[in-house]
Amino acid sequence: MIDQTTASVPETSNQLAELSNQLRSSSEKKQLQLIPELVNQGDAGLDVLMDFLQAQSSTPPSLSVGLAYQALYQAKTAKTEEFLQSHFPTGIVPLLSERDIDYAPLQQLLAEQEFQAADRLTLEKLCDLAGSAALQRKWLYFSEVEKFPIPDLQTINTLWVIHSQGKFGFSVQRELWLAMGKNWEKLWPKIGWKSGNSWTRYPNEFTWDLSAPKGHLPLSNQLRGVRVIATLLSHPAWLS
Repeated sequence: MIDQTTASVPETSNQLAELSNQLRSSSEKKQLQLIPELVNQGDAGLDVLMDFLQAQSSTPPSLSVGLAYQALYQAKTAKTEEFLQSHFPTGIVPLLSERDIDYAPLQQLLAEQEFQAADRLTLEKLCDLAGSAALQRKWLYFSEVEKFPIPDLQTINTLWVIHSQGKFGFSVQRELWLAMGKNWEKLWPKIGWKSGNSWTRYPNEFTWDLSAPKGHLPLSNQLRGVRVIATLLSHPAWLS
């Protein structure tokens, strides 16, 4: 009589090997589907994700790399924590800043999918970029946005894009805005900031997870006025 427990070991091993091969060779869309499957495989699946992440470390971060990183970050096992601290101590997105601003706390919140806290911190970091007066008033003038360094805006945006599977970020909002002929009244309902004649109320009426409409976050409408968001979405950071 065959021991069913013993028989399942090579079967599981073969399944993991197949998932690992698919993860390396598939399209990004397929990779995003495979990563949750690997997480469900427990420690062995996490080992596959660590191998995948290490193999991709020399390339620019992709959505699938972002999701793999998040899975390992959220697993919080001794092995995954040691791996991430050793190989990706500040995450997978280069945290570039011309103003010596620390974006690691924002990276951590987004990796944990704490989108509401990340949204508040994003505004704080933007005010930090603008200077002490903006930090004190907690909102921005459009003239301050014009002077934002390109690397800083790109860092903030990439963190949002990579850790939302491409759903959130200033560049995502910009694409939708351009697709609608820069028509704000079409954009607001599209991204869930307005319903009919009613503005979405902060914070309870906004959606703080990936079920939100594309482009829903970050809430740059909280930066005050169309002129500020128009300046932000027209910034040269999105042209380079």
